[in-house]
Amino acid sequence: MQTKFRSKVDWPLHLASIATACVAVVAIVTTAHQGNVLLVLLASLVALGAAIVVWILASTSYEFTQNSLVARAGPFAWRIPLSEVTSARESRNVRSGPALSMDRVEIGWGKGRVLVISPQDKAAFLATLRRLASPLATADSLEHHHAGGDSHSR
Repeated sequence: MQTKFRSKVDWPLHLASIATACVAVVAIVTTAHQGNVLLVLLASLVALGAAIVVWILASTSYEFTQNSLVARAGPFAWRIPLSEVTSARESRNVRSGPALSMDRVEIGWGKGRVLVISPQDKAAFLATLRRLASPLATADSLEHHHAGGDSHSR
């Protein structure tokens, strides 16, 4: 049984991260030769921002542990107790979360909490979630993957 799922990444995000990294390299190389400490500091901040973007891109994943779903994105992590999952459905919701694609799964949990994620293999992710989630969550609330798009978006 697969327990760790990588995030699907939309191509514009790949392009933006490559551009950010290139800008950071150019900024550091350009300012290093000028000897201006303030410019070097500013370029270093740009490089730090680019490193965080690359870290998030390289590390965003969703893993099922014994009793939780853990979503990770760079320095950030979300832990959802499987016993608190109330729903999971396909979505194109623009809500912020550890999702690097607009092809998303919206997970309801706890008292009205929602987390949006974007597993590469959405069907396998939802099947694993259905198998492991709370017995209180019905089959209807943990919907099956379908090819028809997102009929439940807000």
